[in-house]
Amino acid sequence: MIIEQAEVVVTSPGRNFVTLRLTTDDGLVGLGDATLNGRELAVVSYLRDHVVPLLIGRDPHRIEDTWQFLYRSAYWRRGPVTMAAIAAVDVALWDLKAQAAGMPLYQLLGGASRTGLLAYGHASGRDLPELFDSIRDHLEQGYRAIRVQTGVPGLNAVYGVAANQRADDTAGARYDYEPASRGAFPQEEDWDTRAYLRHLPGVFEAVRGEFGPELPLLHDGHHRMTPIQAAKLGKALEPYDLFWLEDCTPAENQQGLRLVRQHTTTPLAIGEIFNTVYDYQTLVTEQLIDYVRSAVTHTGGITHLRKILDFAAQYQIKSGMHGPTDISPVGMAAALHLGLAIHNFGIQEYMKHGTRTDEVFRQTFTWTDGLLHPGDQPGLGVTLDVDEAGKYPYERAYLPYNRLTDGTVHDW
Repeated sequence: MIIEQAEVVVTSPGRNFVTLRLTTDDGLVGLGDATLNGRELAVVSYLRDHVVPLLIGRDPHRIEDTWQFLYRSAYWRRGPVTMAAIAAVDVALWDLKAQAAGMPLYQLLGGASRTGLLAYGHASGRDLPELFDSIRDHLEQGYRAIRVQTGVPGLNAVYGVAANQRADDTAGARYDYEPASRGAFPQEEDWDTRAYLRHLPGVFEAVRGEFGPELPLLHDGHHRMTPIQAAKLGKALEPYDLFWLEDCTPAENQQGLRLVRQHTTTPLAIGEIFNTVYDYQTLVTEQLIDYVRSAVTHTGGITHLRKILDFAAQYQIKSGMHGPTDISPVGMAAALHLGLAIHNFGIQEYMKHGTRTDEVFRQTFTWTDGLLHPGDQPGLGVTLDVDEAGKYPYERAYLPYNRLTDGTVHDW
C-alpha cells in the first residue's frame, strides 16, 4: 500500500477548517485536521507547497518514520504551523492504518481503558441569571462538568461569553462557537484584570450556592494574569473546589507556575497553545500543573501527543485535551480515540459543531449520558463530503485582541 494522492481541503461551514485527505493505491482515504484558527492559510501553504510532494509514493504504515522525517528534515522545527501540518499527516496515517486493520483506531493504541470519556461544556452569561440559565441548559444536554465564564461589570466583551455582541457578519452566532470575526481586521475588546479578580470569586460563590458542591466546575483565565495575580485568583477560588483553573498565566514562562503553585491548591490546566513536549518539561517534571491541555491538531498528532501524555503520566498528570469548535470533527475524533486508550485520561473539552459542519464531516462518535465515545467504525470514524465542503469557501477571519483601559495591547 502506498499513498497515491494527497489533497488539502479548505472549507468554511460556519468557520474555517483545513483537512488533509490522503488516498492510497487500494482506495482507502485517511483524514487529518490541520486547522489553525486565524492563520489557516499558513498551514495550507505549508502542506500544499512543502509536505504533500513528500508524501506521494510513501508507505502509509510507517507512521513513526514519517513523523520523524517531517519534523527533522525541515530543520526549522516546532511552532504551530509546522506542528499542525505534521499532525494532519500523522492523524491521516493512523486513520489509514486502522482502516487497513479493520479496527477503530483506539484498538491500535492499546484498546479501551474506559467505557466513555467525561466531557465538559461551556456555560456563560453576562450576568448571574444568564449564567444560571446557561448552566441549566448544559445540564439538560447531559454535561456532567461545566466550564463557567462570566461577564465583568464595566467591560463590554469578555472571552468565552456566548451572548457578547459583535459587529461583523457572523452576528447572531454564539461568540464562544466562533470568536474569530469575518473581515479585514480583528475585533478589539477591553480588559481590566483587577476588576476581573474582584468579580470572579463572587460568581463562583453564587454558582455553588445555586448548583451545589458536587458539580465539577472549570474556569479559563485565557493567559491574562501575571503569576502573582494568578496565584491570588487560585487561592480565592479554593473554597469553591474547581476541577481546574485553566491558562491562569502565559505559560511560555514555565517558571512562573512555581509562584502560582506555592500559593494555591486549585488544580491547574495549561497547554492549548503548546506544540511540543519541550514546552512542558519544567511544568511536568516539577509537577506545576495537573492537566495537559494540548490538542492533537496543534501538537504533532497522535504520535507526539501520546508521548507527551506518557511523560506526564509519570508525574500523575492527566489529559485535558483542547476541544473547541476550531478543532474539526476529524481532530475531535482523534482526541477521543487517544483519550479512550490512555490510562491518564482526565476530561475532554467538548463543544458541539454546527449543522453545516456536521454535514461536511460525517461522524460516528457518540454522546450519551455525559460521556463521549469515538465509535467502532474502522479508522477514525469520520468521512469528508468533498462536494458539501465545496459549498463553503474560505473566509478571512481573525480572533479578537485586547486593550487595557489605558490603551495597552494585552493578552486576549
